[in-house]
Amino acid sequence: MYDVIIIGSGPAGMAAAVYAARAELNFLVVEKSISGGQILQTSDVDNYPGIQSVSGFELASKLREHAESCGAEIIEDVEIESFRPIAGGYELIFDGGKTMETKTILIATGANPRKLGCPGEEELTGAGVSYCATCDGAFYRNREVFVIGGGNTAVEDAIFLARGCRKVTLVHRRDTLRASKNLVTKLKSLPNVSIIWDSVPERIVGSGQVEAIELRNVKTGEVVSYPADGVFVAVGTKPNNLGWEEKIPCDEGGYFLADETCETKVQGIYAAGDVRTKNLRQVITATADGANAIYRIEQYLAEQ
Repeated sequence: MYDVIIIGSGPAGMAAAVYAARAELNFLVVEKSISGGQILQTSDVDNYPGIQSVSGFELASKLREHAESCGAEIIEDVEIESFRPIAGGYELIFDGGKTMETKTILIATGANPRKLGCPGEEELTGAGVSYCATCDGAFYRNREVFVIGGGNTAVEDAIFLARGCRKVTLVHRRDTLRASKNLVTKLKSLPNVSIIWDSVPERIVGSGQVEAIELRNVKTGEVVSYPADGVFVAVGTKPNNLGWEEKIPCDEGGYFLADETCETKVQGIYAAGDVRTKNLRQVITATADGANAIYRIEQYLAEQ
């Protein structure tokens, strides 16, 4: 029986692995695809302290190399279907029927941004299409960008981008924003921000880099092309909660309810990184969660 099985090998999972190794826990990391998480989709990371600039792929590789140098065992291409309580902990049930026993479970499966689903989005992700203004906004200083969405995140992103971008255009499919009134007031006061109402992206255009965006008016059907250097998508995120929201309490968005200790509402089960309730989802907060979770797991195991 393991002390902890870490599900997911993005920044939260890899930080947890480093701390679990240092704590001399008997642990395992399982991953359904490849290590890295969302940063694999980021061309450049320049807001991780101590590293001025690094590609998302390189940072993901460094995080994994560090964990493996500490002795972490990482198993890829495994899908976990469910879990059930047993004496002293839990039994994880894998696709195909294989099982493993563990005293605790740390879920670090992250979240994925909701996609627009329009042509050009997938091809230009990381080449002008971004899902994180805080991560990538600095690369668009003095350039023209579009933000897609109408909620708090979209408006906050537009306000943030307006600090450095020459022009920011917010695109919303309705004729009123869903964001809080104080944010909308601040947005409308900015001289370099405009809003296009009743419109949705029809296509993102570019050859290796975003060059333009085509918007379709949902009321008239008219399609208009606008030059663009970047497109920031802010239409929500979807947590990778493994479909366990009926077993482990989540908020209305499907994120596991867990505070800074990363404890969920189920004894012995923890959630770290983007999959838990939190205000800021970044690499640095994910790695902090990994450390906090293992620290609390150590305490829990000692108490048991």
